[in-house]
Amino acid sequence: MNKALNVTQNTAQAVPATPTLPDAQTVTSVKHWTDRLFSFRVSRPASLRFRSGEFVMIGLMGDPHPETGKQKPLLRAYSIASPAWDDELEFYSIKVQDGPLTSKLQHIQPGDQIILRPKPVGTLVHDALLPGKRLWLFATGTGFAPFASLLREPETYEKFDEIIMTHTCRDVAELAYGAELVASLNDDPLIGELVENKVRYYPTTTREQSPKMGRITTLLENGTVFEDLGIPPINAETDRGMVCGSLDFNKDIKVLMESFGLEEGANSDPKHYVVEKAFVG
Repeated sequence: MNKALNVTQNTAQAVPATPTLPDAQTVTSVKHWTDRLFSFRVSRPASLRFRSGEFVMIGLMGDPHPETGKQKPLLRAYSIASPAWDDELEFYSIKVQDGPLTSKLQHIQPGDQIILRPKPVGTLVHDALLPGKRLWLFATGTGFAPFASLLREPETYEKFDEIIMTHTCRDVAELAYGAELVASLNDDPLIGELVENKVRYYPTTTREQSPKMGRITTLLENGTVFEDLGIPPINAETDRGMVCGSLDFNKDIKVLMESFGLEEGANSDPKHYVVEKAFVG
């Protein structure tokens, strides 16, 4: 049986605060999805330009040094979960109780400030892929974040006839952020007409019972994914891929992509698939 999802959120409108941090941005809303996952939105610097799928460094000031009292920024790479056209920036994060940054970040409230270094980078961008017909988006956990951006990017639907979003988590509740976003695409006022039911959503769990159990790597290896979706196996002529998950997951998917004949690309050398190497832990 699926566990009931306990979602709490605080979407009170935040009054922009006077910046007191370097590269400060103001938190506008926070939503806690589970005891391990939350998302939040912050103000967007007027000068910030990024491509959907890229990431930035964000963080908070660390604890004062016991002797000098000085504080240093605690920064981590976070994929921008909102699309390039959004007025705000959205992020999707795990909560690590003893983590240097997320142990503090999980307690932010609307009106608080975070540090945001306005230098977006990343490999999960359309420029790094050759033209194709079908786009595979492979994610585990909070690796869904860059795809939350790309799924709301008009260029995604202009370049591909079909988008297959796979998301693997341990428990059903951990799929909620992605499931809710995918469900909203057809009704999105900006991109709804472009989406036209092009997105195939394929969620799996590895621990809690759900309609589809198993690691996506296993389901690709044994052909279950292709049988379930009624499509031929991945091939380099038609299929392109983007990967974002744990280091082990990324390595396993890379091996699979190569076995299907796909080559890894980069911004400077577009190929068949790309992997995001920066992962928030």
